[in-house]
Amino acid sequence: MLTPATTAEHPAEHPDTGPGVGPGARPRARATGHALRALWGWFGAFRRTRPFWGCVWLVAGGWTVLKFSLSSLQLIVATGFGGVAGYLVGGGMILSGLVPLVLPSQRWTFGLIGAVLAVVSLVTSNLGGFVVGMALGVLGGSMMVGWGPKRPRRRHRRPAPDPTDRP
Repeated sequence: MLTPATTAEHPAEHPDTGPGVGPGARPRARATGHALRALWGWFGAFRRTRPFWGCVWLVAGGWTVLKFSLSSLQLIVATGFGGVAGYLVGGGMILSGLVPLVLPSQRWTFGLIGAVLAVVSLVTSNLGGFVVGMALGVLGGSMMVGWGPKRPRRRHRRPAPDPTDRP
């Protein structure tokens, strides 16, 4: 048991001044909050410099088309290319949604390819994922094509008042 005389000699053993507690130490909760805030700031900057939401919708549409195209291997072998077309279209939509996250300058190309693949999925894979995947893909592709980098704000300066003009 520690007495007040021994706590002055051994400050690390005192319950109020252990490691991570004291004037120079930061509690873990505050450090974690700071790290999360920094991570959220990075993610916000990442989102603003890329066609993020268009990519999300196109990948969601591709996943939906791919999910409704999944079937047993015997069925794919029996139907030939028609069975594989759903996999190719859904995978192409997902790929078209992921590439502009890495290369935002290619948003036009992959946005158009993704939108065309979404429309093609209507014919090739269960009505385009029962129309949901096709709609998400067209929405995502059009959002990617319409996205543009954020323009810097213009500062409107008022002309300085002329000291000779007095009412």
